[in-house]
Amino acid sequence: MISPTVSEILKFAVRMEGVGERFYRDIAFSALDDSVKNLFNHLAGEEAKHKKIFEGLLTKIDTFTYPENYPVEYLEYFYYYLDKNIIFSDEKKDSLPEPSNMTNSFDLSMQLELDSVVLYQELKQFVSAEDNETIENVINEERKHFIMLSELKHKFAL
Repeated sequence: MISPTVSEILKFAVRMEGVGERFYRDIAFSALDDSVKNLFNHLAGEEAKHKKIFEGLLTKIDTFTYPENYPVEYLEYFYYYLDKNIIFSDEKKDSLPEPSNMTNSFDLSMQLELDSVVLYQELKQFVSAEDNETIENVINEERKHFIMLSELKHKFAL
């Protein structure tokens, strides 16, 4: 198995945020309720902001080097996780349901936020210590998004 580079992982994060932004905009467009429309437009804007953060980290990545004793197995695990388990991976994004199905849209959106938290927790090990705070802030925002989605889903009893 080929181990990913830090830039590949960051590129995946950029792509995941971009796909999430488009997905949220599609849901907002098809939503009939204004509170749902507003939440998903807000989330789309947040995903765009996160995408820029990861693009910024990507420009600095050439300074990172793996420690000499860095376990290759960990990189292989992480790459497999990215490739097979993230809901918006290339393999899975073509099978997403229509955004007009609000129950599925909420479920997939909540899964996106959880996937993001896991991905970014792992990503912190690959970037400099100074960038960990930036990633931790993104993680906290993703957690808030999950809560917002959960509350609105509960409100509509979906």
